[in-house]
Amino acid sequence: MIEHLPALVIAIPLFGAFITPLFRKRYNLAALWAILISGLTLVLVLLLEYQVLTKGMMIYVFGADKPTLVLPSGYRVPIRIMFQVDGIGAFMAISAGLMSFVGAVYSYSHLQKETGLEKYYTLLLLLTAGILGMVLTGDLFNLFVFLEIASIAGSALVGFRNYRGEASEAGIKYLIVSSVASLMVLFAVGILYGQYGHLNLAYLSKQITFNPLDMIALGLLFTSFAMKCGSVPMHYWVPDAYTEVPSGINPPLLVSTYASLYALFRVSFTLFGKITIDMATVGWIMSILGVLTMFIGVTMALVQKDVKRLMSYHAISQTGYMLLGVGVGLTVFHDKQALIEFGRTAMAGGVFHIINHIIYKSLLLLTAGALFYVTGTRNLNEMGGLARKMPITTISFMVGAAAISGIPPFNGFASKFLIYEAVYKLNPLLAIFAMVTSILTLASFVKVFASAFLGPPLEKYEKVREVPKPMIVAMVILAALCVLFGLFPDFVLDKIVYPAVDALINFIQYQSWGGLA
Repeated sequence: MIEHLPALVIAIPLFGAFITPLFRKRYNLAALWAILISGLTLVLVLLLEYQVLTKGMMIYVFGADKPTLVLPSGYRVPIRIMFQVDGIGAFMAISAGLMSFVGAVYSYSHLQKETGLEKYYTLLLLLTAGILGMVLTGDLFNLFVFLEIASIAGSALVGFRNYRGEASEAGIKYLIVSSVASLMVLFAVGILYGQYGHLNLAYLSKQITFNPLDMIALGLLFTSFAMKCGSVPMHYWVPDAYTEVPSGINPPLLVSTYASLYALFRVSFTLFGKITIDMATVGWIMSILGVLTMFIGVTMALVQKDVKRLMSYHAISQTGYMLLGVGVGLTVFHDKQALIEFGRTAMAGGVFHIINHIIYKSLLLLTAGALFYVTGTRNLNEMGGLARKMPITTISFMVGAAAISGIPPFNGFASKFLIYEAVYKLNPLLAIFAMVTSILTLASFVKVFASAFLGPPLEKYEKVREVPKPMIVAMVILAALCVLFGLFPDFVLDKIVYPAVDALINFIQYQSWGGLA
């Protein structure tokens, strides 16, 4: 079974998705089935991470070992799909498996009043399969296919509450943005295939010459993935999507967003990493986009009254830290001394911040969902005094707010400190912008805490009680991870983060797979 783990990781959620519609109008069974499948997927991705850490990169071929299919014209067609699982791919797969499981557990109680839940859980598992395919594939065209799967499932989930006009609008907006991004990826795939006759990432990394067509392909890929990960100035879809999607989908939807960020990093380092001057330019562009993203996101969050929309703008802001950290590493990628001194550390901070942000932002969005569950509103001006009524939700919110603000000993501090330290060595001004953003983030969440949880309980909330146990379990899991990752960052860095960073740095040194090169 171990050698087939890459296939099983995709096959299990796909199998679960195709079975789930059979539980029509038996919503509790559909929910339990989704929890079982997502839990099994989580176990498999943890095993996959262990295999990669102990035995190195895994190559898995679906179909023919060699491109042996010959058409009547005499043209040979490679009928196969190749998965390449290294440190960064396994790292992202863990995020997808964990957040799918947490989202399924949370949804068990959160959506009990909704209808059509067999469709909901089908889409959740399809979204999981799409994300896993994106981060494990070693082929550009298959990356496009899995991006489409994740995008279609994500847009349907964003618009799931179709009786709300806002949800339908957000779903359509998400679908349009995803379609435009996917079309640009497909154009880039066509350009590269037309020149080199292959779409294998390792093969292309050895053949690419960065001619004008290659520059167009890089521009298309960079723009499309930056759009899908919510980078400024292409962030306009994020607040609507994250606000209107059911809260149980916020965790896997976050991972879907950062799967596109992973694709941006993979393309930058793998396909175009050997081009010295232009990659430094790309690194600076990524770093500047990161600073703009974090600053614009946090300033927009400060003026929001809708608690979930406020947190959605913070999701945009935190994406900037990841772009900044990895952008600094890309800027000095060809300067060996600088890469050793601070480039690798900056990249580790950016990659570490991906999983940290997924954990604490998912926690915060789940607490926002809990507030809506008991009050029926997301307006902070209509809340107050809920700390006494919802103690576990309150503590979970405090943990998430401290983590996103970069307060020790929570996980957000660990990754932000790495970014501050490394970025300062490249350009102190960039580090100052990052620190100011954290201060504004703290101010924003102090406002939320005071508005929703402090003060005497409002009369209309006198009978309010804590949310159901499945929702509490999901929040407690994420709150515990915020604490554990903050208390033991060295373990996470050594076992998960640095192997992921080194996979990006060393990828272009690997030999191509399957005899293509």
